[in-house]
Amino acid sequence: MPRPVMRYPGAPGSVAQAAWEAEVPLRGDPSALAALVGAGGVCVLSGAGISTDSGIPDYRGPSSAARRHAPMTYDAFISDPDARHRYWARSHVGWPQIERARPNEAHGAVAALQRTGLVTDVITQNVDGLHQDAGARDVVELHGALARVVCLACTATHERADIQDRLAAVNHAFDAEVAALRSTQVNPDGDAELPTGLVDRFTMIDCPACGEGPLKPDVVFFGESVPRSRVAHCFDRVGRSRALLVLGSSLAVMSGLRFARAAARAGTPVAIVTAGPSRGDDLAALRLVSPLGEALPGLVRALRA
Repeated sequence: MPRPVMRYPGAPGSVAQAAWEAEVPLRGDPSALAALVGAGGVCVLSGAGISTDSGIPDYRGPSSAARRHAPMTYDAFISDPDARHRYWARSHVGWPQIERARPNEAHGAVAALQRTGLVTDVITQNVDGLHQDAGARDVVELHGALARVVCLACTATHERADIQDRLAAVNHAFDAEVAALRSTQVNPDGDAELPTGLVDRFTMIDCPACGEGPLKPDVVFFGESVPRSRVAHCFDRVGRSRALLVLGSSLAVMSGLRFARAAARAGTPVAIVTAGPSRGDDLAALRLVSPLGEALPGLVRALRA
């Protein structure tokens, strides 16, 4: 069958694109994927690439964009009030795009496969909540959810929508200046690229519950550990599955790669469908490169035929 078309972020037809494509060791085809999933017992592990068609860029794939600022780290957020202030200014601007995002056909296909019983578990590295919005049930949010906010002092949990409203109430001038910008680039973790001078004019609020504690989105920042109980729960789900299907993830960080390694060690077939090279390519019994918005609905149709 013809080689799948890869969406490369650089110049089409360039030498760099050819080298980038050549890094992916393709194995199998859509019919092999249908046979694997059609046997049931599939655990899905999804990454940022499944949400790009919903308008949320990914970190390393074709839709990723160069960012002026490194992603927020846990240590910086906890220890540096200025870094925390910068994060919240950018997050306040970026949140509406995350909130407006809607599930795409790939999310819908995963939910449909779960309803048929072929997909038994869904683990996502994403923090956008789009799997649940598409109808998937009992989704494990490995890295948390942007829709929740926690207080680092009293541990109270707040809805992000409520915090956004409170921030808007004290940032009329800031919001007006942001609206005047020609564009703001929103990053996968929900924060926007902003000029430093504008960030300085942002006003942050304290916890509405205790009035003192700093607020943190209920997500796992870079350098922060995923709670052990959550990791153990994911290992249990992967361990009881008949196959692990990785969708839209380069598995560049250990938080996702460890599950692919565990499955491979146990002799559980690993299938990876994502654009560009994956750190788990050597583990994959089946490796395809195809836009998920086409591949997954096509998979559902094939299984219904």
